[in-house]
Amino acid sequence: MSSIQKVQDFMEVVKSRRSVKLYDSSFKISREEMTQMLEEASLAPSSVNLQPWRFAVIESPEAKAKLLPLASSNSNQVETSSAVVAVFGDLNFPEFMDEIFSDTVASGYMPQEVKEQFMSAYSPLLQNLSLEQKRDTVLIDAGLVSMQFMLVARAHGYDTNPIGGYDKNQIAAAFGLDAQRYVPVMLISIGKAAAAGHPSTRLAVERTTVWH
Repeated sequence: MSSIQKVQDFMEVVKSRRSVKLYDSSFKISREEMTQMLEEASLAPSSVNLQPWRFAVIESPEAKAKLLPLASSNSNQVETSSAVVAVFGDLNFPEFMDEIFSDTVASGYMPQEVKEQFMSAYSPLLQNLSLEQKRDTVLIDAGLVSMQFMLVARAHGYDTNPIGGYDKNQIAAAFGLDAQRYVPVMLISIGKAAAAGHPSTRLAVERTTVWH
């Protein structure tokens, strides 16, 4: 099994990222390194730092067999990748506010009195969010962590592919999650590329940007 070459230069990470759909099925990423990559991805920003993203790492043959019929149009990625990371948004994210802010205080990043001010100001607002507002929040924040995970993976020398084509109505329950609570955001296959991803063009900034 050949080694993986890590990428240290940020611009090389950005420019070398490709959507790879075929991987070396014999190559497995260790749980230790996967945990490290998820930790690094979780440094992404989130609204009020409430980190509403949740991950299901689908890596065993049994779990992949369960996923395959739900993502049959992306069978190459499911079958050959080291893992598929299912990214969800937790609609119960306001419940974690006290835990997160207490950890922030314990780490020396926030005085206790500031935590109490934040709790007093934000708790009522968060508890009164509508379901639609909560969904909007988790989709944005989980989208941020997903992109960061793909860049982190490239820095570790791996390739990824974001997948939107899967059964979003069944994915949570299939892996033991409450479908009313956890909103599916995307699947991300990850592994050692067996076939290079194709380069692609982007619209010029002049076509996508207005200046005021």
